[in-house]
Formats: sequence, structure tokens, C-alpha cells
Amino acid sequence: MSILVHETTVKIKQMIINATQKAMNDGSLPKTQLPDFSVETPADHSNGDYAVNAAMVWAKSFKSAPAKIAKVILDNANLEGSLIKSAEIAGPGFINIFLADEYYADILLDIEQKGENYGRSDVGHGKKVMVEFVSANPTGPMHIGNARGGALGDCLSAVLDMAGYDVTREFYINDAGNQIQKFAESLEARYLQIYLPETEFPEDGYHGADIGVRAKEFADINGDSFLNADKEIRRKALVNFALPLNLDGLKQDLATYRINYDVWFRESSLYESGALDKVLCEMKSKGLTYEKDGAIWYKATEHGGEKDEVLVRANGNPTYFAADIAYHYNKFVVRGFDTVINVWGADHHGHVARLKGALDAIGLDGSKLDIVLMQLVRLMQNGEVVKVSKRTGKSITLKTLLDEVPLDAARFIFNLKEPNTHLEFDLDLAAQKSNQNPVYYVQYAYARINSIIKNLKGEGIEKRKCTREELAILTAPEERELIRQLSFLTGEIVTAANSYDSARITHYVYDLATLFHKFYNSCRVKVEDERLMQARLNLCSDTASVIKNVLTMLKISAPESM
Repeated sequence: MSILVHETTVKIKQMIINATQKAMNDGSLPKTQLPDFSVETPADHSNGDYAVNAAMVWAKSFKSAPAKIAKVILDNANLEGSLIKSAEIAGPGFINIFLADEYYADILLDIEQKGENYGRSDVGHGKKVMVEFVSANPTGPMHIGNARGGALGDCLSAVLDMAGYDVTREFYINDAGNQIQKFAESLEARYLQIYLPETEFPEDGYHGADIGVRAKEFADINGDSFLNADKEIRRKALVNFALPLNLDGLKQDLATYRINYDVWFRESSLYESGALDKVLCEMKSKGLTYEKDGAIWYKATEHGGEKDEVLVRANGNPTYFAADIAYHYNKFVVRGFDTVINVWGADHHGHVARLKGALDAIGLDGSKLDIVLMQLVRLMQNGEVVKVSKRTGKSITLKTLLDEVPLDAARFIFNLKEPNTHLEFDLDLAAQKSNQNPVYYVQYAYARINSIIKNLKGEGIEKRKCTREELAILTAPEERELIRQLSFLTGEIVTAANSYDSARITHYVYDLATLFHKFYNSCRVKVEDERLMQARLNLCSDTASVIKNVLTMLKISAPESM
């Protein structure tokens, strides 16, 4: 809902309360405590713009039939000076509210006034929120799960920003620990195989073709000069060469995907700055750790965990879990975020409770850490599961996906479903220029509006600003449905921000496009009545403005012609 819609629901609620208080004061209703009730938008708008269930909620308190209570409330209601045209009793005791024509005119005037800021609110009160997403392992290219996580995380960040939060987008670079050790061993094996083909490749190494490519690039520059070097020196040189190239590749792919991070946080900085040691010492001082078999363990079972967890292995290397605790300590204590949101793959489900429990144990509030778990993506083409690109024969990474389908389609389709549901991504559909393609359907609505305005301008008909009285003549059902949908944007953004579900916004704009097409097919814009024509032109223009606001928020283009 827009601010105007929110204010209207608040006023309706207060009107009902005032009428009931008046009835209790004059004895029409017995005095009693009034439980809360709801003011909702009915599915069938022939039943009114709003439906109030107060009489049914209060039936027990007043010991009377809801319909009788509703009549007393309406007899005592003061509608003068409000935007309520009429109210009536329906069904078992609902109070249906019908709003004045000026109410709908005010929605359009609000859109016109706010322009690109329409939909924005200050619900978040500037609270500091970090959204950490993708954080792909820099030892290889980004896969399809990262593509979905990128779209979800980036759009969720945009939604939170529109809802008035101070948002930071962050990428956590896993450039330390076991995965870098495995990366080094894999690079070393591929490098040695160039000169010594019989060299065995580690069974648990990274088998992707990209490892061989990096080793070959290293050899092209350094030749066999590292062939007989100490293995630690050789591995360090290979990692120092390959890791920056991989990171540059990640950054370039993400930038192409229209994702730009505020912070790239290196896991290695936790080691180098002493932050990890500091957190481990704090945990020890709080009696949260113990030593066993040469390793340092966290007493997770005393804090809701199923089993105790290793923090530092017997060889002295900290675990990923230890680094994760230190990383989140940095987020909350060092940088002072009010809320931290991590977008993780569903395979990290087991890590959620133990990390929150550890944060609680060290004196932080684990409830301020929210995890958005994201289910798998299945690529489909011709009704079959796809694992490799037909064009290149390579596995489909983020980069190859964006070579196969338009970027707008990728971002839109990855945001079509809640994160915790499985997603089938149809490559054929994403590439289509038809109304079956959801992003094309929305963009076409925007382009169609621009075409209407441009064509009328070519006939000498310029859109002008309409008065409130002129906009109030838009009373056709299709006009009202479209205006009502326009009014819901702010509320949808707030709900999406609260539920961490940016899919609500793609659904909203798709439904808006549907209602515009319905309006266009039922209501001619160019009519003889100049006032009606201008009112409809304003409705078209405001609809285009809202579609563009949403597409801009989702970082999807809004073409003026198609």
C-alpha cells in the first residue's frame, strides 16, 4: 500500500473505534474492552474497497449478533469530511467501506508528485543492515546457484533500501583455510603435469578445467622455474598468481550481472589482523572451549548444538566455523550492524543454528542474524535438464548463462520464486520475445504506454496535468483495478523487506502489467471527451512511472520501444 492507503486504513480503523466508543457512552452498546480487529482489502471489490471484521471480533464481548453490532457502529459513525462515500453491512457482519472517487484521484496525484521516489518509505528508520550474498569460493567460476543468490541478494538489498534501511552489500572472500590449501594443491598438480604428465592429481582436488587453465597461464610466464622449488614456495606462488585473476573474474562477472558490492571482505584479514585470535581468546575466557586430542573445541552442546565443534585443529589451523564466528563478531561489534542477513544455499541449513548459538554464547544476539536459505536451480531446455551449454559444450556458469539468455530475463526469473522453493529456469522461455516470457511481458507494458503517449503527441495531443476532479472521473472497473494496484507498491515493498522475499516485487509488477493490458483493451485512451482522455493519459503515465520504478529497483531495463 502507499502512504495514502496506509493513512486511509488507519483512519477507517479510528472511525470504527470512535463510533463504537460513542455507542458505549450512550448505552447503545455495553462498555467493554475492545479486542483488535482488521481492515482488509476484499478479493471482490464489488463488496467495497475495504472490509472491516470488528463486529464479528466483538460479538463475544458485546454478547450480541455481529450484524446488530455492525448496525449500531454505522449508526454512530461520522463519515463527514472523510473519503468514505458509503458503508454497508454484509454477510455475517462485515462492514464494507466504499471510498469516494477523490480517493483514487489522490493516489494518482501522489504518484505524480513523488515520481521516482514513489514506493519509498522510512519504515526501516535508517537501521544499519548488511546483506552478504553470493560469497562464491574464489577457487573457481560462479555456478548457477550463485546466479540465483546474486539476483535474490541484490534485489533484497534494493527492497530494504526502498523501505528505509541503510543497506550494505557485502561479498565474503574465502581466501584462507582448507579451500585455499586444496586450491594450491590442485594448481600444483596441474602445473607439474605440464612437465611431468605422470604426476598424480589429488583425489579431493578441484577437477574443473579452470584449474588447468590457470596452471598453464602460470607456466607460460614462469616456465619450469618452479619445477624443483620447495613445494610450499611453489604453491604460494601459484595461489598468488591465480587467486587475483579468479577474483577479478568474479568481480567482472558480477558487474556484468549488475551487482556492485559496497564491501569485499577477505577472510584472510581475520587472521592477519589478529581478530580471529581475539575472538578465540574471548571464547576461552568465557569458558566456552576445551582442549581434546590436541584440538580446541567449542562447547556447542551447552548452547543448543547437537555436538561440540572444533575451532582449531590439532595442526594449529582454525576451522571455517571459527573464522565464521570471528567474521560475524566483526559485523556486529566492530562495524555495528543492527541486522545481518546472509543468503546461503539450502545445504548450509545445519550451520544456521550452531552459528546463532555461538553468537549468543559470546554475548551477541544471534537473533539479529537472519539466514535466507536458497534452494537449488534446475536449468531446463526442450523439457530436459541441462548441465552443459549446447553452444560451447561447457558447464553452465554465470558467465555462460548470460551468454545464453538476456540479462534482464535472468535477473527477473531468478526473482520469480521465494528463495526456499526450488526453481526451474527455462532457457528457451528466458530467450523468447513473447508474452510468455514474464520480463518481456512487463517491459512490453512499459513500451506500449510510451508508444501511446508518443503516437498521441504525433497527432498534436500532449499529456497535461489533470486536476483532482478530472482524475476522479476514472470510475470504470478496469481503471479502478489498475489504480488500486498502483497504490499497493509501498506496502508490497515493506512486506517484501520484512519477509526477505523480493519475489513479491516481481509478482507485483507482473500483475500491474496484466491490469494495464486489461485496462488498455477495455478503455480507449483517445476519446472525444478531452477531460476523460487526459485523465486516462495521466493514468497511463503514472503506470509507466511505477513500472519503471520497480524495474529500476530490480536493475532491469525499461525500454521505451520493443
